[in-house]
Amino acid sequence: MKTLHRSRSMCEWHAFADESRSMRAMLDGQSPGLVPPFLYLAEPGISASDHRLCAELWTQERRAAAHALREVMDFRFYGRKRKKIRIGYLSNDFHDHATALLMVEMLEAHDRDNFEIIAYSYGADDGKPMRQRLYQAFDDFHSIADLTDQQAASAIYGDGIDILVDLKGFTQNSRTRILMLRPAPILVSFLGYPGTLGDGVCDYIITDSYVTPPQAIVDYSESFALMPHSYQPHGRLSLQQSPPSRQEMGLPEDGFVFCCFNQTFKINPSMFTLWCRLLEVNPGSVLWLLDSDTARGNLRNEAQKRGIGGHRLVFAPHTNQIHHLERLQLADLVLDTSPYGAHTTASDALWAGVPLITHAGETFASRVAGSLLRAVGLDELIADDFDRYFELAYELATDPHRLAALKSRLIANSDDAPLFDVPLYTRNLEALYQAMWNRHHAGQSPGTLQILP
Repeated sequence: MKTLHRSRSMCEWHAFADESRSMRAMLDGQSPGLVPPFLYLAEPGISASDHRLCAELWTQERRAAAHALREVMDFRFYGRKRKKIRIGYLSNDFHDHATALLMVEMLEAHDRDNFEIIAYSYGADDGKPMRQRLYQAFDDFHSIADLTDQQAASAIYGDGIDILVDLKGFTQNSRTRILMLRPAPILVSFLGYPGTLGDGVCDYIITDSYVTPPQAIVDYSESFALMPHSYQPHGRLSLQQSPPSRQEMGLPEDGFVFCCFNQTFKINPSMFTLWCRLLEVNPGSVLWLLDSDTARGNLRNEAQKRGIGGHRLVFAPHTNQIHHLERLQLADLVLDTSPYGAHTTASDALWAGVPLITHAGETFASRVAGSLLRAVGLDELIADDFDRYFELAYELATDPHRLAALKSRLIANSDDAPLFDVPLYTRNLEALYQAMWNRHHAGQSPGTLQILP
């Protein structure tokens, strides 16, 4: 499966259809093998119920082994009475990483009179300022990188964690087996993985009523803990007054700039064909993409196959967050991928004042950008199908007055938008934690929780 992910990241699409059929056959039990759940998030035609099936197949053996080990470890949760609810955050990404950038201001805003927050990190210290900032944001910061899963679970249990919040799910370097050992009475999936972890892993998933509408509950093993606006936090990192010049970024001075800074594995042939159609009907326009040494040439070749000169793809190098937000202001319109859409890259674009068009699919991963657009008052940029997606993009690219009005509205809304209100977001999240704890203390099983606007 590493080979499959590598080919998708490189945008090598000559075997795309065959690979999709092979993945489908493994999921349906028609051929041997398992596919990591993360790979299915970007796979066209895979439903939310498929995601749950994949997750449960993927963890089946580990869950069975963890169940036997739990009998030996015999963790018990009773008699814990203290003023503060003790929250443990478990992650490999407590450094200069997208997850950390999203949540650091939220961590700093936690109510220390009623909550104690503790980090359990199994990632490396990259030596960058974000690591130190995160270290200071927590009441305690523990490295468990050198501990086995069993030792880590024992340490978390020994610290008396009330709610353990996992920030990784099935993403790279995750350690879901720690969760399967149940070292805390309440286990929560949050922010790192946009989908279910399957039966026997977490009790709740932090979400919202857009990314997971009520009818989706059967596709999740977790109970929904619903935030009132968007499930995603986003801070108010300041921008310079003016962005760099287009010339500095290799962009045309007058041409329309379509933009997508999503990772390349999220781009698929049909999505790319739609983008090339937009370039074709908008002479002088370019598509601004995040650079990839391994995908750049393949994408230019794919553009040529679709009648678009490779020079109309402009590649942006990786850079730090401040510079990234500054240069984003040069884009005219962000185009989302589907079925695995923009998450951090979407909220970054909106914070930079750039509208985004998304296609609302069925899965969590495909609906995040829609949730973010709703949280800034731009619901009209959510397309129900790809025809409407194309029409919206074309209309905005050919009507500068409409686009300018939309940008002005976005910038004006940002001052009061729930998406960027970190104190409000944190209070709502804490209300969910409190509701989880109250339910547990009342002897009730996990159930849907919702904080109303």
